Amino acid sequence: MAGRPREFDRSVALEKARDLFWARGYEGVSMSDLVAVLGIASARIYAAFGSKEALFREAIELYEAKEGGFADRALSGAKDIHSALGDMFRAAIELYTPGRRGCMVVSAGTNCAQENAAVGAWLSEHRRARTQSIIDRLREAKQSGEIPDDVDESALGDCCATMLHGLSVQARDGVGADRLNAMVDAFLAAFDLMTTKRRRRDRASVRNSIRR
Repeated sequence: MAGRPREFDRSVALEKARDLFWARGYEGVSMSDLVAVLGIASARIYAAFGSKEALFREAIELYEAKEGGFADRALSGAKDIHSALGDMFRAAIELYTPGRRGCMVVSAGTNCAQENAAVGAWLSEHRRARTQSIIDRLREAKQSGEIPDDVDESALGDCCATMLHGLSVQARDGVGADRLNAMVDAFLAAFDLMTTKRRRRDRASVRNSIRR
């Protein structure tokens, strides 16, 4: 008489799947890989998660709710914009560099076969949403007077997002935390120089108009 199938913890299985997709990407993980890592039959994986794609999407959502939520945490609250951006970049480096993991949303579906194009498009939406969240935070800083009115927050937000996603690529390539942090230092120095010069110029214009 055959024994009953071994029970499994769905949340643990999802975490294992997340780590596997994070390391190898969507295309790099087969159903046999999932069977081996999760330790359950493919029929039970389908019963629990629906499909490989559904499992992947749920794994991405888990990543964003936990490890990948660092950006939302950094951008929220009452911190000044310099500190918010710095915290976001530093947290990214801390997450991305161990094991050369990078960002799961950036690396897990960069190149997808035609039949998996929907997965790549879905991840692109997530990356665009991250860019927009940075732009929104910069706009708040502009409205509060931290950033001068003539700064293009959309262009600056695009630069910040490129920096953030670039840190992921560099980390996957094996660039160490020291070099990545030095890169952040340079970026933030340029950010401060640009906004400080603009603020000084604005104050000088006000003084000159008063003198006239």
